Amino acid sequence: MKRILTLAVLALALPASVRPLEPSQPRLMLIKHVPIRTMRLQAQHAVLASWYGQHYAGRATASGEPFNPHAMTAAHRTLKLGTRIRVTNPRTGASVVLVVNDRGPFVGTRELDVSEAAAEVLGIRGRGVARLLVEAL
Repeated sequence: MKRILTLAVLALALPASVRPLEPSQPRLMLIKHVPIRTMRLQAQHAVLASWYGQHYAGRATASGEPFNPHAMTAAHRTLKLGTRIRVTNPRTGASVVLVVNDRGPFVGTRELDVSEAAAEVLGIRGRGVARLLVEAL
């Protein structure tokens, strides 16, 4: 009883801005806003790219869907999720259309991560890292 009385006195002594909310008052949550810059690719743009595969299979991507290494998808730091991009390997001429569904890569100066299936089509699976041309569709 003494403890409840002490808490009640303390609550009344606090300024209104610090007092706990009444049950009937709506509760607001502060969420840190982190702006995501969007980048528009006007024409073909050369980027350093790598690929990711089975190790990440089933993990949630930034878009919320599970990562599928057999799907034609990519990760980019700034392009809007859902953006379709055409990626071309200038060494082989191989080209593929991918959907950006994840964020990354976060290694060095790389700007694009492609799925394992896309890496196979582009001919970079064995090399791991390559300079590719990217064009937003």
